[in-house]
Amino acid sequence: MLDAWSRVLVRRPLAVLLAAIVLTLGAGVYGAGVFDSLSQGGFDDPDSESAQALDREREALGNQGVDVVAIYSSEDLTADAPEFRGEVQSVLEGLPEGTTVRVVPWYADGASPDLVSTDGHSGQVLVSLAGDSQDDYLKAYDELKPALEAPSASGIETDVAGTYAIYDDVNERTEQDLRRAETISLPIVAVLAVLIFGSLVAASMPVLVGALAVVGALAVVRLITLVTDVSIFSVNVITLLGMGLAIDYALFVVSRFREELAHHHVDDPDGVGKALTTTMHTAGRTVLFSGLTVAAAMSSLLVFPQAFLRSMGFGGIAAVLVAMVAALTALPAVLRLLGRRIDRGRVPFRRRAGAVEDGHGAWARIATFVMRRPVSVLVVVTVGLVALASPFLGVKWGSVDHKILPPDSESYVAAEKLATDFGPATASASLLLDGTDEADVAAYTAEVEAVDGVVAVQPVGAEDGATLLRAVWEGESQSEASQDVVRDLREIDPASGEALVGGVTADTVDLEQSVAEHLPWMGLVVVVVMVVLLFVAFGSLVLPVKAVLMNALSITASFGVVTWIFSDGHLEGLLDFESQGFLDLTNPILMLAILFGLSMDYEVFLLSRVREEWDASGDNDRAVSMGVQKTGKIITSAALLLGVVIGAFSFSGVLFMKMIGVGMLVALAIDATVVRALLVPATMKLLGRWNWWAPAPMVRWWERHGFREGGPSEEPVVDDVARVPERVV
Repeated sequence: MLDAWSRVLVRRPLAVLLAAIVLTLGAGVYGAGVFDSLSQGGFDDPDSESAQALDREREALGNQGVDVVAIYSSEDLTADAPEFRGEVQSVLEGLPEGTTVRVVPWYADGASPDLVSTDGHSGQVLVSLAGDSQDDYLKAYDELKPALEAPSASGIETDVAGTYAIYDDVNERTEQDLRRAETISLPIVAVLAVLIFGSLVAASMPVLVGALAVVGALAVVRLITLVTDVSIFSVNVITLLGMGLAIDYALFVVSRFREELAHHHVDDPDGVGKALTTTMHTAGRTVLFSGLTVAAAMSSLLVFPQAFLRSMGFGGIAAVLVAMVAALTALPAVLRLLGRRIDRGRVPFRRRAGAVEDGHGAWARIATFVMRRPVSVLVVVTVGLVALASPFLGVKWGSVDHKILPPDSESYVAAEKLATDFGPATASASLLLDGTDEADVAAYTAEVEAVDGVVAVQPVGAEDGATLLRAVWEGESQSEASQDVVRDLREIDPASGEALVGGVTADTVDLEQSVAEHLPWMGLVVVVVMVVLLFVAFGSLVLPVKAVLMNALSITASFGVVTWIFSDGHLEGLLDFESQGFLDLTNPILMLAILFGLSMDYEVFLLSRVREEWDASGDNDRAVSMGVQKTGKIITSAALLLGVVIGAFSFSGVLFMKMIGVGMLVALAIDATVVRALLVPATMKLLGRWNWWAPAPMVRWWERHGFREGGPSEEPVVDDVARVPERVV
């Protein structure tokens, strides 16, 4: 397949490039409209008890949840002053139609006295948003928020708290932080790219592939929105993986192209064509399998029912596959047209680009050192990684609350005002009962009141054969104690029918259960697909299993570091954050998919060169040392460039963005150095010829059908590139 495509690229590079440009322009026009098609919600499992409780509540009583809390404060007036109440009432009467279904101010008949602050100068307004989904609520909140502001002339200060106020601030801060991260990282990446690639022209190749990947992926995602919901956060993973893999693939293809050019004299009229053909058979093959393995890792997110996680899978798959296609079409076409001009604008102090590695460089020496004492290295490295991973054993899980935001965020300030001005923090759960029989409701209420921690059970409404109660207890909604209260509430069986427990804390409990149920399926998808793809690529059953185990070890080590920092609360001052005391469940899942894909990306790069040397020499030690030598610089360079991009996230004010930045930076550093330079040589030395073992039937299948490295076609090449003698620039 690649042999035939190589001939097309060599003969018709201009046609291939023009076709890529036309497709990209079309994708850009179509993909520009994707932002109007993306959703903002999708954080719940539709089959969870809390989601079912919310659906039943809406059907029977409408939305009775407290989605937004508006706090009105005055230094001069008390909350019961007529002027104060009049100003707020005027604001509430002017709220946009269709954004709310229930508005309960502190002065309403039957309102709880807890809605007035302890000093009497602030009052709460409880708001239930209109809509049928999280996305509807977010859209309603966007329209409602400015309307809740009291006129500045009134002297009344307005603060807005609640789940959707937090979501809104997270979205806004994330956009700001992404722009800031790009401002910080892109100039650094540009300088490093020139130094790593060695010339201005070569350094522009990742930009080419990255632009095609991002533009094409946005168009693909818009197509996906025609059949299912896709979250707006998918754009972030498109940018991250699109640019990240563009760096990887451009580095690998350009480096191999230069290496092959060095084998052909400058006066060889067909030297460029031969170099490109060999590049496609080697580096091109590696890019193909790398793209498939990373896409397979991202596809594992599709097993989760949360639209947010599935959306990350859709965006990641699109970015990976488009980057792969761009690296196998537009990039080699440009290389064919450029030829030796790829070295234009060379950095003066760099050695000649494309110099052939002789197998005696620093990386080969490290590999040789490791292979002389593989057991010692393997034990020391494994113990070290396990030690780094150990804090993950005590991880606590939670979900989004105001503490993921910087202290100056509006919803953070409002949440803190609720906690300080209105008494101790409280959490609650919605209890939806079948039936309205007073005796049954009273008996159930008594059992709920007896649950340890519950301080009150409030009737909310009864209609259409259902009764809604609200249980209240002291404490943060995301604490372990609050989650235990929800679990205890769910142990109570009503006298007849069933009771569904929902609410913010219940959402977290259900998220943890949903992730626990689907995580094994995610792991199964990753392992099976990786083993199959790597077997097809390398003809070994041992190497894929070893790769999965090593990658799992390095990723778990990064999770341990993340737990130690962000859950246990270390380095708060240095990294400028406030620990929540837990980790948000969705972020490690997302990190797991991305990091597993990137780790396999580097694994394929390394093993492809090892396999190539093994086929040529049959000497395991030489194959490993040469493979490490020829890919060590490329892998560490790719990890460095991607690390700068990801590391900029660690400056984010949003806690989960900071966590992703730090966690992925740690994982990349471990994978590109410790794993590739130490663990891989040690394990491959110990396994010896067993590295390439597979059951006999699988070997026979691979000999006939496997995607093996093959020599490039030697037939004469006739192409549409003018045969102008090129000189080395």
